[in-house]
Amino acid sequence: MAVSVTIWHNTRCSKSRQTLELLRENGVEPEVRLYLEDAPTRAELETALTALGLPPSGLIRTGEAEYRELALKGKDEDALLSAMAAHPRLIERPVVFKDVKAALGRPPENVLTIL
Repeated sequence: MAVSVTIWHNTRCSKSRQTLELLRENGVEPEVRLYLEDAPTRAELETALTALGLPPSGLIRTGEAEYRELALKGKDEDALLSAMAAHPRLIERPVVFKDVKAALGRPPENVLTIL
């Protein structure tokens, strides 16, 4: 049975591109989800956070303009989760999934732990 690996990928992000290349170098051809075009639902984000062992604050990009524009600093975890669902650019990338495991590709080598 083939192992399913998925990457939430942003083609403009160097870490995301490096992580995708690293997966391929290790013989893994993942399903590539362009998450800015095919945004994860709130439920998918909750599943990802559980697999990553992170709260929403651990997966949000605080340097993005949307973070400042939406005045998210100091907001509770539920508000951060809702913001990521509505504004996928706020989601840290890349995230790689294998079965019920997930890893954040920062640095890209992190994803090797779940393969």
